[in-house]
Amino acid sequence: MRLNRLIDKIAILVMCMMSLTLSDSFIEPVILTLAAVTASAAAQLLTGRTAASVIIAACSMLCGAFPLFLCMLPLMLYDALWEKKWWLVMPAVLVFGKLGEIKVLQIIMIIAAIAVTVIIYLRVSGLEQTVTKLTLLRDEIAGKNRQLAEQNLRLAQAQDNEIHLATLKERNRIAREIHDNVGHMLTRSLLQSGALLIINKDEQLREPLESLKTTLDSAMTSIRESVHDLHDDSIDLKKVIEDSISTVDSRFSVTLDCDVSESMAGNVKLCMIGVIKEGLSNAVKHSTGDKISIIVREHPGFYQLMLEDNGSCSEIKESGIGLKNMRDRVEALKGRISFTTSAEGFKIFVSIPK
Repeated sequence: MRLNRLIDKIAILVMCMMSLTLSDSFIEPVILTLAAVTASAAAQLLTGRTAASVIIAACSMLCGAFPLFLCMLPLMLYDALWEKKWWLVMPAVLVFGKLGEIKVLQIIMIIAAIAVTVIIYLRVSGLEQTVTKLTLLRDEIAGKNRQLAEQNLRLAQAQDNEIHLATLKERNRIAREIHDNVGHMLTRSLLQSGALLIINKDEQLREPLESLKTTLDSAMTSIRESVHDLHDDSIDLKKVIEDSISTVDSRFSVTLDCDVSESMAGNVKLCMIGVIKEGLSNAVKHSTGDKISIIVREHPGFYQLMLEDNGSCSEIKESGIGLKNMRDRVEALKGRISFTTSAEGFKIFVSIPK
């Protein structure tokens, strides 16, 4: 904008100097031109300040003392228009008493320059308003695009969560179907084959019956492992923890920070869930605090769990069945668990190797 304004002022200055060239003097036009250029530059530098208005008004008043300065009035008018105070050039009417010192052609050229100045200002100011509107529109569109991108991301995440939950439900359904149908039929077949072995009197049939029983045993083991794998994979650790938190007394403010991969083993998930449920239950029953923090982390070599409340606790009764159950769960996975008491609260720390 400043560059466009500078170019326009150069064009207006050229028109003003053309009217000055009609003067009979040489020194006075040069001095007045330098004074007008200096004042205009200062007014542009101080745009929006009171000093700029004072400079423009003072230069306009100079027309009364130096009638030839009227030739530079278009330049001062341009600055006044940018200040939104066109009336700052009104003191130039003082020149009317000495209008005879200015040539008619100079007056015509001054009027023409004033008209061109107004036209240039209207064009440039209109262009500036258009650019401002376009900039605001661009910023608004950019903001809308960011909001749309964030909304699309949230929708995609919600859709992924729904697909994940649907997958887990389907795995659970398949595991139940296998357990309830195929598992029961294999169990019945195993019992029948065992009964046949007991009542069989024909030695020639014993080996085929034992082979059949062995095959059924292998099939049952394979089915059982598959069901357990499906069940373990279908456990959404974070979802189960959040469900457990939702049942906690409303007097507690519970925060959860869970950062683990989906590849966590099912037995580790069950251990974590058991410890967290027992820890939340103990906090509700015994803690005098109002805040509970749960952090579950996965590291390259081990999994980590920290559960802490801000209730005061002076001692731990290791004889409690709840603490024993937590310790048994963790030690079964060759992990370590510690219980820490302090005036600031009670902390459970669990570390399970991969």
